[in-house]
Amino acid sequence: MIDSSDKHLPQRELAGQLAARGRVDLALAEFRQLEVQGKTEAAAAGYEALARAWAQGSQLLRAIVACKELLRVDPQHTRTQAFIANLYARYSSPPLEGTGDSVSAELELLPDREDPVAVPIFSMLYRDAFVALLEAVEIRQYGIGQPMMREGDPGASMFFMVEGRADVMRLLEGRGPQEGPVVDGWVFGEMALITEGPRFATVMPSVPSVVLELTRARFAELSKRHPLVERVVQAFCRKRAADNLLRTHPIFSPLRFEQRRLLAREFELQRVAAGTTLLTSGAMGDALYLLLRGRCTPYHVHPDGRESPYPVLREGDVFGEISLMLDKPVTAMVRADVPCVLLRLDRSAFERHIYNQPGMRDALMQIGAERLQRTARLLADR
Repeated sequence: MIDSSDKHLPQRELAGQLAARGRVDLALAEFRQLEVQGKTEAAAAGYEALARAWAQGSQLLRAIVACKELLRVDPQHTRTQAFIANLYARYSSPPLEGTGDSVSAELELLPDREDPVAVPIFSMLYRDAFVALLEAVEIRQYGIGQPMMREGDPGASMFFMVEGRADVMRLLEGRGPQEGPVVDGWVFGEMALITEGPRFATVMPSVPSVVLELTRARFAELSKRHPLVERVVQAFCRKRAADNLLRTHPIFSPLRFEQRRLLAREFELQRVAAGTTLLTSGAMGDALYLLLRGRCTPYHVHPDGRESPYPVLREGDVFGEISLMLDKPVTAMVRADVPCVLLRLDRSAFERHIYNQPGMRDALMQIGAERLQRTARLLADR
């Protein structure tokens, strides 16, 4: 017979076994069955033991899922979310005002995959903010072929992949499929928290999957109480966009990993209103831009003042790099057609990290000359 002080021992043992197997859906199903049988106290004990086992096993997202189920059964519970926060939150109390830059710098050192500090939106917070974020996210389960988000739909939330696998597809405007699969520990959809706009891609599960979702409304409410949450999310969005650009754009390909990592810190998120002029024809370009949200149109300005538009710039397009590469005035004016969010690399940072690297000057001059030749051919066809 089990002693009354150890009446939840079977649930704790079962939780340990389920945690070792690592299947979130099966683990939750075991304890939900206890709820169906009316054994809510036993179910709560199982969820708590499961959350603690996963938290101690460096499975943060899984631990959060188990804790969310525990809070559903026992909304007044507090000790398990505090236990997880003590293990994973970076700070014990709010950082002093003015430390946003140091938070961004520390964020650069975090890996992209799951381990005790690999979910930056959580792990860069202090304990109270960590608990508030844990309580703000919601568990979502998706079957095979049931999209987590669709390209072109309005984005209003971000996701943490707890368990599963999903394909990323970009099919609109002839962009073709995929940018790599989403797997356990990955974060996606984060731009929807800091700006409104359509989704960049469709994310389609290829196996049954469990995610945590944070909506923009919950994020806004959370940021009012804990401003660091907003700073960390913005730093994460900036880092993710900068890393993608540095990895894929040809002018950055000669850089070594360490050089790219240092350069990524130089990029800034910038919001501009519709009608803002970003590049002025005839003036020296002051920066390289990556368009994250919105739409811009470049124009060629003729001597008589007439403007001839080039193809519209959309999300993911880079501009301003020719002036930096050739160290010559901008050849086209660029204006924001709608409110835009951009990633901006200042000219001084470009010169310091790229232009002065051995062998880079000649390579950049060649790339810039090729771009100018394509521009000249485009104008000749008008």
